Amino acid sequence: MTPTGSRLTWAQLRDLKCAELEGAADGWGRASNRADAGRDRIEQQLLNGLRETQQGAAAEAAVCRLRQLGRNLSYVYTECGLVRTALNSLAFEMRGQQRALRDALDDAEALRFTVHPDGSVTYPEGGEGLIDGKPLAGGTASVGAAPGLLPPSGLVAPNPHAAKAQDIADRVAKAVRTAAEIDWRFARILRKLKAEEGLKVPDRTWTDAAGDAAAVREAARGYLKSAIPHEASPAARREWWAGLTDEQREEYLAVYPDQIGNLDGIPALVRDTANRDNLQLLIGKLEGRDDDGSRTQLAGLREIDRQLRAGHKPGEPPMYLLGIGDEGNGRAIVAFGNPDTSRNVAAYVPGLNTSLDKEFAEGDLKRARDTAIGARYYDSSSSAIVWLGYDAPQSPDGLGSLDVMGDERAERGGSSFNRFMGGLSATNENEDPHMTAIGHSYGSRTVGAATQQGGGIPGVDDIVLVGSPGVGVDRAEDLGVGEDHVFVGAAENDVVTKLPSKQQSAVGAVGWAAAGPVGASLLGEVADQGDDDLWFGRDPASRSFGARRFQVDEGPQLLSSGGVSIDAHSQYFDPNRDAVSANNIALVAAGRPGKITSEEYR
Repeated sequence: MTPTGSRLTWAQLRDLKCAELEGAADGWGRASNRADAGRDRIEQQLLNGLRETQQGAAAEAAVCRLRQLGRNLSYVYTECGLVRTALNSLAFEMRGQQRALRDALDDAEALRFTVHPDGSVTYPEGGEGLIDGKPLAGGTASVGAAPGLLPPSGLVAPNPHAAKAQDIADRVAKAVRTAAEIDWRFARILRKLKAEEGLKVPDRTWTDAAGDAAAVREAARGYLKSAIPHEASPAARREWWAGLTDEQREEYLAVYPDQIGNLDGIPALVRDTANRDNLQLLIGKLEGRDDDGSRTQLAGLREIDRQLRAGHKPGEPPMYLLGIGDEGNGRAIVAFGNPDTSRNVAAYVPGLNTSLDKEFAEGDLKRARDTAIGARYYDSSSSAIVWLGYDAPQSPDGLGSLDVMGDERAERGGSSFNRFMGGLSATNENEDPHMTAIGHSYGSRTVGAATQQGGGIPGVDDIVLVGSPGVGVDRAEDLGVGEDHVFVGAAENDVVTKLPSKQQSAVGAVGWAAAGPVGASLLGEVADQGDDDLWFGRDPASRSFGARRFQVDEGPQLLSSGGVSIDAHSQYFDPNRDAVSANNIALVAAGRPGKITSEEYR
């Protein structure tokens, strides 16, 4: 970078040693890697060892201090990685201007022009006069001037070298001017990459880190981001990642954890690493906001972070963060068990009122964890995922949202779910993995939409539908996996599984929108014509739909002395509240559908 108050010259740009910038970047990269290795040792070895072998106040204090050290090292890893990429990006952009300058200087040399220290270009005499035929005088072209291009009269022709010299002078000036802008842009970024003094990394420092990352991401757009294959297939993305050098991977993870962590086709371990880092940046970003939406998402992010740091108990599957983001109602994809190494992989799509909040982080993650634990009882090589990769309908008053009645969110979500499952298929290391798509509530409609796009859901062998208001098709065989591979759980007291069809009842729809689940239930009974139709098509629990219905608990009644309850809609995955349903789901996820407990059709 040029000293303060000085002006960059073309000679300085020509002689700039970009390799020295890259060497400095490598040094920062080594520092980042050492911090990453230290963090991994704390999280994977020291903390687990303490939890398994030590108890008491001293052990708890040691765990707290180790967690703080791990958090500090995570910050060091992030900031050093940002410095590395900033320096590499600076070298990359400066090299581009050096090439432009070199091309202009080479052209000047070939034409025997002289480029002066100030960037002006002298050219020799050339051409001939229109009257006397003598060579026209040479001259000097400088930036902003056009000597020799505008003759004093129509009787004097311009020197043919003048325009070429002017072009070279302009190109030299442009290269120097652009390089100076690059220099100062990166100088501002690098000056901000510093930490507060002290031995702790407070939340406000992560807020600053989020801003640092955003600045470096923008600066590195040409150097790194443009090469990320967003439009490629999951298989092509997997090959792209495999073809990168270790240094390139490290830079992408440090600067674009949000991009790499949410890119379908990238291996699960890599996504987990990227998303854990991006999680800290998101927490820092939302810390600086005071609106309700940010506070709600922040609570969800912190709960996910807490669970990740707590680790897994002996015998339970480890947790992998496959996606995280704050767009829309929030995004979070969490696996229990490695989906790349497991023979059985199940992905659960939640529905109505699901968003990135504390309730999701506690409740929906538990559903996936319970499913993974249940499946691993039958086959230890099993993984279960909760996939919040779309904006599920929101209805603060229960079931009274018109969004729930529409197909648009399911269609958009289905497309995203297909891409995600395609990514799992591309990265799974087994020759023929068994994959299951599970849809709950409106999530079953989203799964149904996914089956109707392209060639269906990539890699999926079985589909489980629970608490479903219909899936958008009238026959199980239309879901693309064969009717014997579609499994349905519908509690007797689950009002969502009994919503009348759009065609049946304008009265039922009014009851739902105006009076919530009670109105839907009571008015729906009047409207239901007994033809197995629900809001989104044929009742999946009916004989005419053709799926395999498995046994579930009937659930609490909608109306009781305690008031209105829709709990029957939310207990399918819970081994404590509905053990038979949770076990049946686990059996399908583990590839043991022949052992499910069947139930009569409606």
